This record gives sequence, structure tokens and C-alpha cells, in this order.
Amino acid sequence: MSFFDKVKQGASDAAKKAQQTVEITKLKTQISAKEKEIERTYHLIGESVYAAYVAGDAAQSEERRADLCVGIDVIKQEISLLEHKISEVRNEKECVCGKVVATDTKFCSTCGHKFEETESEI
Repeated sequence: MSFFDKVKQGASDAAKKAQQTVEITKLKTQISAKEKEIERTYHLIGESVYAAYVAGDAAQSEERRADLCVGIDVIKQEISLLEHKISEVRNEKECVCGKVVATDTKFCSTCGHKFEETESEI
């Protein structure tokens, strides 16, 4: 490989890394926005509970609180999907033991767990 080929390869690798960094940053920004949305929902739940307390009827806000809690569950699922996308962009996966390994890893170096082959590996 000539010097210029190495320079081209290095520039190509740097461009790919920059693109990966931009994509991860976008995904983390989306996660941050969703976490703020959860905080706002917690605040609304608290207001709902307090309003029911003031009214002397705790059951008054039960339906609203349940709807807000379901909304939090949905947002947490969306965050989980975004975190999974970040792992895909980084070319990583998580073992059952919690260790993060490269996507093409066949066995976990920590616990020995055998990963199922994906369609791209077959």
C-alpha cells in the first residue's frame, strides 16, 4: 500500500468516525429530550396528586395519573430503542452479564455466553 493510499484510507476512516459521532450525538440529544419529557410528566403527576388531595378525593385524579404513567412507560421504551440504535452505530451489543462487546463476537469473554448468529453473520 502506497503512502497516498494510506492517507486516503486514513481520511476515509476519519470521515466515517466523524459521521458516527454526529449520529450518536443526535441520538443522545433525542434521549435527553425524552428524559426531560419524563421529568415534566412526573411534575404533572405530582400536581394531579396534590389537586386530588386539596379536593379531598384521591380517586379524582386516578385515571389521569394512570394515563401519565402509561405515557412514561412509552417514553422509556422509546429511549431504550434509541440506546439500541447507539449500540448499533458503535457496532456493539450487550451480553446477558452486562458486558458490552463487539457485534461480531461469538462468545462473551467475561461469562462465556454464546451469542446467536445474526442474519448478517450467516
